[in-house]
Amino acid sequence: MTELGTSQPVALRVPSRHRLVRWLFIGLGSLLVGVGVLGIFLPLLPSTVFFLMAAACYGKSSPSAYHWLTTNRWFGSHLRDYKEERGATVGAKVMSIGSLWLGIGVTEVLIDNTWLRLTLLAVALGVSAHLMLLKTIRR
Repeated sequence: MTELGTSQPVALRVPSRHRLVRWLFIGLGSLLVGVGVLGIFLPLLPSTVFFLMAAACYGKSSPSAYHWLTTNRWFGSHLRDYKEERGATVGAKVMSIGSLWLGIGVTEVLIDNTWLRLTLLAVALGVSAHLMLLKTIRR
């Protein structure tokens, strides 16, 4: 298991020696995990990117927090799959695209602004294309 952007295993990396810096990275990583969890439920808020940033923060501050994040039973495997550029499972793709379009559909009904509707539609098409182009992992 390596930290984002390095080939050095996290277990071998020495966290910052400065206690304040470690606590700042742990705090930021925890905040990013919270936003990532929100992204699971809010269609236009991505979750994986926040989990990846949290992993980077935890890698610089707390190997145990990094290990917890990347082995978490709810999103650890998705994070590892995406981080290692392996792709996403069919189920993850279906759930992501389905929740995205459900949220966009509800929003389209509730708003009365043409430009906002077109922007949301463009975002939804872009995110859907990105997800469809990811390698599909078959387990």
